[in-house]
Amino acid sequence: MAASKPVEPQAGGALPRWQVALLFGAPVALGLGAAYLWYRRRAGEKRAGERKTPEGSASPVQGPRAAAHPLDRAQAAKNKGNKYFKAGKYEQAIQCYTEAISMCPREQKSDLSTFYQNRAAAYEQQAKWTEVVQDCSQAVEMNPRYVKALFRRAKALERLDNKKECLEDVTAVCILEAFQNQQSMLLADKVLKQLGKEKAKDKYKNREPLMPSPQFIKSYFSSFTDDIISQPLQKGEKKDEDKDKEGEAAEVTGSSGYLKAKQYMEEENYDKIISECTKEVESRGRYTAEALLLRATFYLLIGNATAAQPDLDKVINMQDANVKLRANALIKRGSMYMQQQQPHLSTQDFNMAAEIDSRNADVYHHRGQVTASVWRDILDCCVSELQYRQAYTGNNPSQVQTAMDGFEDVIRRFPRCAEGYALYAQALTDQQQFGKADEMYDKCIELEPDNATTYVHKGLLQLQWKQDLDMGLDLISKAIEIDNKCDFAYETMGTIEVQRGNLDKAIDMFNKAINLAKSEMEMAHLYSLCDAAYAQTEVARKYGLKPPTL
Repeated sequence: MAASKPVEPQAGGALPRWQVALLFGAPVALGLGAAYLWYRRRAGEKRAGERKTPEGSASPVQGPRAAAHPLDRAQAAKNKGNKYFKAGKYEQAIQCYTEAISMCPREQKSDLSTFYQNRAAAYEQQAKWTEVVQDCSQAVEMNPRYVKALFRRAKALERLDNKKECLEDVTAVCILEAFQNQQSMLLADKVLKQLGKEKAKDKYKNREPLMPSPQFIKSYFSSFTDDIISQPLQKGEKKDEDKDKEGEAAEVTGSSGYLKAKQYMEEENYDKIISECTKEVESRGRYTAEALLLRATFYLLIGNATAAQPDLDKVINMQDANVKLRANALIKRGSMYMQQQQPHLSTQDFNMAAEIDSRNADVYHHRGQVTASVWRDILDCCVSELQYRQAYTGNNPSQVQTAMDGFEDVIRRFPRCAEGYALYAQALTDQQQFGKADEMYDKCIELEPDNATTYVHKGLLQLQWKQDLDMGLDLISKAIEIDNKCDFAYETMGTIEVQRGNLDKAIDMFNKAINLAKSEMEMAHLYSLCDAAYAQTEVARKYGLKPPTL
């Protein structure tokens, strides 16, 4: 399975989930990269301290004639309030700010907005979140681009669990501050993740099962080298008159649901596989273990991990079952646990799989979050990939070169292994050897012309290498043409449309990806992208603020 979709990094992991951000030379520190790719375009980084203090220096009270003016009396009350605030006497500060608000002429909008914002700061210290929101709203009404008031309101809205409006406010702050303030970026990242998880939990639980495209299913099975259930029907499993018909789908006996399911796999009639496996399991047939594993695999493919786990558990606990079946079940359950963000259980399963079948290359590929191909000796490529990632993240040039030499050795020894070229291409892209990376992707396409993700990666390369937006979009569109269920292509297209300022189109792309997501974690990530784009449309509508575009 060449040019696989990038995966969410675990703690200490090396494969970046927000890879698109790297395309535009924007290092991502938080997890907001694909939503707000532009935030580090400007040089430097503002490191603002926490916004706690009220505005306006406590300047001396003006002389008698000046003090007679209402605005001067309001300023004097504010200055007195600031002194109380700094002394931690928040109730007295609030009284002074209230006096300032009441004395200030209504036409002095700038001063009034400051007084309201200062009173909100005092309310904030008392954890009176509703009052904070009310006063900040007054301040923003008079001064729509008042960063302090917007950010203070965002924090209060978060406390009140109003994440949608909180996100809109903090998005406006990020844009006004040119995405250079760490605090506002952290809050936006936090709220996006919370919203994504909440929406994904509800959507994923209630969604209709969706069978992936044939291209995805074939690529998935090709990522295993020791998977018995994905192998073609053996001669002993065929009817006598079909045993000599090499390369043809065999008609199997009517007594085995599992063998029927295998025939449906060869015919790419995937929708019937789960029901046939169920027949085999319920009849306690000869292939019960195989049927349980195949059924669990298709449950995973349609995103029903709840139904898959009992089947995987049963296979793993069958001490007399083929060790390859048990190891494969452990790998799939371990991958499922990783998707569910249970790394401890995932590690246990991969370690057990390695213990019972130490020569199984699939254990090492999938444990490293790197898919394998049908080539048994691709383990060498996985080792090269892991060595490269460790060297790259550790900034060790000599080790990087050793790993790159390892990739060269792999493609020399296994010239028809598409995965080797794909992984090498990604490493070459990291090293900005774009021309050679492009050649590697071309080789992938030659070997696996129907692999949509390869076209996505090649399209992204064109953006990074040549800044050729048209070619990049053409290649990603080609990926969708090949596989209209390729969620990675829709996600990438949406991210690019955000960069171009086409937010409505971006939202449409993200929603298509959401409906195709294969795990709750992946769906949560996509929702965060979609919510970020939607928040930007609302900020543009309310305040006329738009980030820079490509």
